[in-house]
Amino acid sequence: MKLELRGITKRFGPLVANDSIDLVVEPGEIHALLGENGAGKSTLMNVLYGLYEPDEGQILLDGEPVTFNGPGDAVAAGIGMVHQHFMLVPVFTVAESVALGYEPAGPLGVIDRRAARKRVKEISDRFGFNLDPDAVIEDLPVGAQQRVEIIKALSREAKVLILDEPTAVLTPQETDELIAIMRQLKAEGTSIVFITHKLREVRAIADSITVIRRGKVVGEASPTSSETELASLMVGRSVSMAVDKAPAEPGEEELVISDLTVLDAKGSAAVDRVDLTVRRGEIVVIAGVQGNGQTELTETILGLTDPLSGSIRIAGREMVGQPVKERLRAGLGFVPEDRSTSGVISSFSVAENFVLDLYDTRPFARFGTVLPSVVDANARRRSQEFDVRLTDVQDPISTLSGGNQQKVVVAREMSRPLRVLVASQPTRGVDVGSIEFIHERLVVERDNGTAVLLVSSELDEVMALADRIAVMYRGRVVGIVPGDTERDVLGLMMAGVPLEEARAQSAEHRTALAAADVMSEEKL
Repeated sequence: MKLELRGITKRFGPLVANDSIDLVVEPGEIHALLGENGAGKSTLMNVLYGLYEPDEGQILLDGEPVTFNGPGDAVAAGIGMVHQHFMLVPVFTVAESVALGYEPAGPLGVIDRRAARKRVKEISDRFGFNLDPDAVIEDLPVGAQQRVEIIKALSREAKVLILDEPTAVLTPQETDELIAIMRQLKAEGTSIVFITHKLREVRAIADSITVIRRGKVVGEASPTSSETELASLMVGRSVSMAVDKAPAEPGEEELVISDLTVLDAKGSAAVDRVDLTVRRGEIVVIAGVQGNGQTELTETILGLTDPLSGSIRIAGREMVGQPVKERLRAGLGFVPEDRSTSGVISSFSVAENFVLDLYDTRPFARFGTVLPSVVDANARRRSQEFDVRLTDVQDPISTLSGGNQQKVVVAREMSRPLRVLVASQPTRGVDVGSIEFIHERLVVERDNGTAVLLVSSELDEVMALADRIAVMYRGRVVGIVPGDTERDVLGLMMAGVPLEEARAQSAEHRTALAAADVMSEEKL
């Protein structure tokens, strides 16, 4: 099926999320829609899937204009969508989840569960998904849950499949499996729209690439384009994709975490007996798929959550039992994973957000009174130092882009003497240019002698910045390895494979690939 979007425009009040977008996806093509978070990619696909009605423009399927009044119309026309956040019921089985809303009915309208299981098994066997129709969703790993979503779309005869940021929660091995599935779908004639901001994956799988920036199509690119060329298209200027840093020179221990256990709301161990040390002048990165205890660990370090047991020491001083303010005074800086809820106060000015944790200290206050002129001067100085693009420091911070809001958070935390900096997902939702800048500042902080603990689910970021890598899986640190550890070893560890076993599996895999290459050359 050929898909065409002509002049699609979608507005939300004064915000133009999609501005006269044209897009053509040929039958049996993998078409990547590339752009930063907030560029308008998902909005465009929600228009295509019938979740939003376009203000202007046309959707054509095989040359015929179509109008969708909801997702049901889109599904009936042969369009399926796998959302970034899965639309599955945790307590349902695979068969129940696939059939939901389109339940096969037997005599007297009774749901035919056998037919539902049979349909799942047929598609699973056809594509090698290896899914048990009777498995419960909440018991499946994330990669398997994504395959359930794909089966759900295929069971409804999808000819065009939209994958919205499909690798955001996958390990590298699960990502490779997904790419293999996409190639098989393509071979069977399914058209795929692959929405992403990850350059490596685009180059690995796409037949054609459309780049969107600020709601507009800014260019078409070939999969043979370099990552630097693609990044420049996304941002609109030249961007360096490499992180320039000298080898670390670690000093004494600054952050020492010992036998730390933290319970979640259900009483289970979200952090399970974690031991971790970060020294002066090094970046230790916690790698892992989101949801394996990283959030609970960082919030416990800051003091937002009390541990069940264990110790957290900064410069030898015990922090467990101390309030947040005492930890900040001890030299802890903290960049939260979600700036909108934990990093900034949207109604406050840019200047006020620069001093959220310092407003009552000198030089910003005297005798309990805040000094506005000093706060404003600080904001202007920091905005220039950290390249924050703004009109006026008195404007609400909500008027800034996401990347510039994140720079304010980073600047605030790095603008005072630190012993330890905890940065959780510091580049999430920011453009490539801001990522480049934040990476540079993290390295500067390390080189100034700060102990940096970075949490990231982006493996490229992990490998670019880490001096050492601690991999977390289901609340435990499964291993601590050097920063130059092989990508596939890290991927296996992120899936819970112990370090030595991961190294052995990786070596076997490389040997098998080498043997396959030799056989191919002999055939030639």
